[in-house]
Amino acid sequence: MLTVFWVILFSGVSYILLRLTGLHETAPLLYQCLYDYIVLALMEELAKYLSFRKLLKKTTYPYSWLDCVSFMTIVSIGFSLLECIEYAIGANALVILIRGICLPHAGFGFIEGYYHGRALAENKPRLKWTGILISWLLHGLYDFSLSEEFGKLNDNLVFIPLILVIVDVILVIRLIRFAKKARNEEKYTVPLRGVPVTVDD
Repeated sequence: MLTVFWVILFSGVSYILLRLTGLHETAPLLYQCLYDYIVLALMEELAKYLSFRKLLKKTTYPYSWLDCVSFMTIVSIGFSLLECIEYAIGANALVILIRGICLPHAGFGFIEGYYHGRALAENKPRLKWTGILISWLLHGLYDFSLSEEFGKLNDNLVFIPLILVIVDVILVIRLIRFAKKARNEEKYTVPLRGVPVTVDD
């Protein structure tokens, strides 16, 4: 949950920089898009990822691919808990229900943790960025599609947030299925990088 302090810092700085462009007055739709993608989605995903990396560095045992998924999901849910409390204040029942059912941060955390573990397992560092990129794009679209500015575009676009809610629910289901399946597969439980394994005599 301490990730929220990094989010406040990152989002605060990016918000000030974005306001200095003047787009909020001249191009409100573009401003809302940039706000959702940069100030919210990008800053939140980066803050969560940095907290996750710090957690891995502090880990005193050789963590596995499954651990990467679990750690990143835990970091994401911890942040999400505080964020949901903030959104619940003054929000309508539909928004609270949608956020409660789809658990978007859990799904985004699953993606980032999965690709981070895969990057280490396959020795392909670029895959770490693949996970962050996918999470960021989904997160930004999710936030933007629920914004008031997006809603003003066209009533027929209501299917986009509904599709994203379904995607988020599917991601959470995939997370649960992955966690159950991965426990029995060596490639997900074998130590990746961390403290060397020691065996007591």
